[in-house]
Amino acid sequence: MEQVKIIGSALPNIPWQERPEGCRNAVWRYRGNPIIGWEPTEKSARIFNSAVIPYGDGFAGIFRSDHKDGISNLHFGRSGDAIHWDIDDEEIHWKDPEGRPYDPSYAYDPRLIEIEGKYYIVWCTDFGGAALGLGVTEDFKTFTRLENPFIPFNRNGVLFPRKIHGRYILLSRPSDGGHTAFGDIFLSESPDLIYWGRHRRVMTKGGGSWQSLKIGAGPAPIETTEGWLLFYHGVSGTCNGYVYSFGAALLDIDNPSKVLYRTNEYLLTPQEDYETRGFVPNVVFPCATLQDAATGRIAIYYGAADTYVAVAFTRVDELVRYMKGHSRLLPGDETEYR
Repeated sequence: MEQVKIIGSALPNIPWQERPEGCRNAVWRYRGNPIIGWEPTEKSARIFNSAVIPYGDGFAGIFRSDHKDGISNLHFGRSGDAIHWDIDDEEIHWKDPEGRPYDPSYAYDPRLIEIEGKYYIVWCTDFGGAALGLGVTEDFKTFTRLENPFIPFNRNGVLFPRKIHGRYILLSRPSDGGHTAFGDIFLSESPDLIYWGRHRRVMTKGGGSWQSLKIGAGPAPIETTEGWLLFYHGVSGTCNGYVYSFGAALLDIDNPSKVLYRTNEYLLTPQEDYETRGFVPNVVFPCATLQDAATGRIAIYYGAADTYVAVAFTRVDELVRYMKGHSRLLPGDETEYR
């Protein structure tokens, strides 16, 4: 098989550790985990499920902070090495396109992506119920909140890092007012980030108990020579509550509603103490990646136990090879509207 490559830029300062001796897994954990722990800022009880991106000579991040009053909000952070972070204690304050204050009543689980020189943030917000919030910044100093893409209820909004056939592409998981209903990943298109349509179901829950209850898109898809690499979380219900693990899928490069491969086994499941014990035990929740096109290295940032930020690593060529040998498509993984 021809070597799989990442389409994009080199990132020579990507954080990295080689696979531990004796590890046979396609994804392995950073030995210094967790990289962000309890009470990282004065306001923050916990920071987790957060997003990072290369910026300037270092890195920028949008962090989910659960404040000590129990309200979730988004904070900005900066880093020279993407491991050690300086996070603002004050939450991000938003304005609408006319410059008027437009702060959310709560905000959590952000995704962050650069498209054509602008940095877009998608998060879960209050809009008569859980819905997607969308905003943009060019300098991480001024943050402009745009129109909410969809009506409630919806979570796990993830933009692709470039337009496809001239349209923005957004993944999401529609639901009802409950915490677990529905559970499939859908794709929507927009010419302008305001009007969304051409909805397609991309992937369905199931195909293994670790993703039997619901699934949701994780970091922004990574463009590769084999297709769009999407990390996604899967949830199972046990007698002791929910368990969040994550796997990966490969989507068609020109028609990303078409699933080429998806892992029938999880890539990472709660195992370490910081993943199995915390505010919400047994959670690994991927929200961001850094990738180096020159070496094929990928660093995966994930929330652990709704308490910590942790990092794992993989190589794109090894991961895709593993996926092709451990893939199972489901009847709902299709390309046409149903």
